[in-house]
Amino acid sequence: MDSRNVSLKQLRYFIATAETGQLSKAARSTHVSQSAITAAIKSLEELMQVRLFERQQQGVSLTPEGHRFYIRAKEVIDSLEDALREPRFNVHNVKGSVNVSASYTVLGYFLPVLLARFRANYPDVEIDLCDMSRPAIEQAINDGSTELGIVILSNIENLQAYSHHTLIRARRQLWLAANHPLLEKEQVSLKDISQYPYIQITEDEGEESTQRYWAANGETPNIGFRTSSMEGLRGLIAHSFGVTILSDMVYRPWSLEGKKIETRPIENQVPDMQVGIIWKKDTVLSKPAQAMRELLIQICSS
Repeated sequence: MDSRNVSLKQLRYFIATAETGQLSKAARSTHVSQSAITAAIKSLEELMQVRLFERQQQGVSLTPEGHRFYIRAKEVIDSLEDALREPRFNVHNVKGSVNVSASYTVLGYFLPVLLARFRANYPDVEIDLCDMSRPAIEQAINDGSTELGIVILSNIENLQAYSHHTLIRARRQLWLAANHPLLEKEQVSLKDISQYPYIQITEDEGEESTQRYWAANGETPNIGFRTSSMEGLRGLIAHSFGVTILSDMVYRPWSLEGKKIETRPIENQVPDMQVGIIWKKDTVLSKPAQAMRELLIQICSS
């Protein structure tokens, strides 16, 4: 196997397909033809002699080998972007510390890789990281004990009270076991989902946000289980105890036991989950905090 036969374009096309789950969407997001996406994936699979994707009726999903390759491919592209960004971001030689607070879901599924990239760009800045609930983060921002909060913005009742910036919008989809009967339907609605036990995550105000969009569509979930454990929820889904709706940010295709978890888009209007930064209005952030805010915005926008 010769790595010289792999181009950055191929890696980008592969990553786009892994993240969108559809060849057509990957083509649109990378501004190329679908045939270019297909050719890139075929070339990678032939070179590596493994299957990277499982072809399904409504798209594609990563195989175990594909998932491992996705992690490595992301590291390659991220490292390249950081290398290109480094001369511009290191010119100020920023030193000191920055106090950052994040909620459970954000800290577990979104922030660590970004903090690692910040540390690589600013090795002389110490990161003081706190795990807090959303209300506690708002209080810490207000009293000045933390400079930056990384939170689910849609959970904040009065977002205009803070300076803020959206980092990502993660679509919410139906999660279900690989043998679930809803997989046979071309389109799945909240009414369809309500016929099955619903497994409700309770962390990060999960139940409150769930109830909002179900009520807005005039439907009610059939709550079968409530849990604060994401891995517990994943196991229950994989073993066919019920279904749930969660964002792509926290989706992983397998449970801890290695059982497959599928996703499907939802016919109804279900809002994306928005994650972003908040900081105190009319406040000049410290240089390390400014550096972190700007770098996170740059990384997520790219």
